[in-house]
Amino acid sequence: MGRKIILNLAISIDGYIASETGGFDWIVGDGYDKLNTEKKWDYDEFLNNIDVVVMGKNCYEQNFLSDFKEKKVYVATSQNIQDYDNIHFINGDICNKILEERKKEGKDIFLFGGGVLIDNFIKANIIDEYIIGIIPTILGSGRPLFLKNNPKIDLHLQECIIDNGITILKYIKR
Repeated sequence: MGRKIILNLAISIDGYIASETGGFDWIVGDGYDKLNTEKKWDYDEFLNNIDVVVMGKNCYEQNFLSDFKEKKVYVATSQNIQDYDNIHFINGDICNKILEERKKEGKDIFLFGGGVLIDNFIKANIIDEYIIGIIPTILGSGRPLFLKNNPKIDLHLQECIIDNGITILKYIKR
């Protein structure tokens, strides 16, 4: 198939990807390792297999760029902002831009977040893999991963990793 669009993020048990204020300090395990799987999640290996990162303006403003200096970064925004270095601002149809990018030669595309940006990709049904880390926390409120009125998307569980109470599920489209 070539390049894949991969959603990779952590959620609380009740489905939030960040607190109301965008906080993510709750994204930690519970320290219990008795259920750990032999295989561990390797974020560095994941990053080695991607060369494009897509994020919303809030993630950009929270300065999530440090891991992505060697990657092409697209930032969805409603403003007209000048591109610089490896950062490309998209004011318009971000899904079409990323579908164009997927046609080019290269590694996979990391759909980083946040929820409003991701919602466009879910509704367009163009995410190839969903890697969801379920954090053993109920936040009670926050920024949800799934917004309303999504299409039905059938997935296949390809891998399951448990590490200190965090369950990482890797799904591909059926």
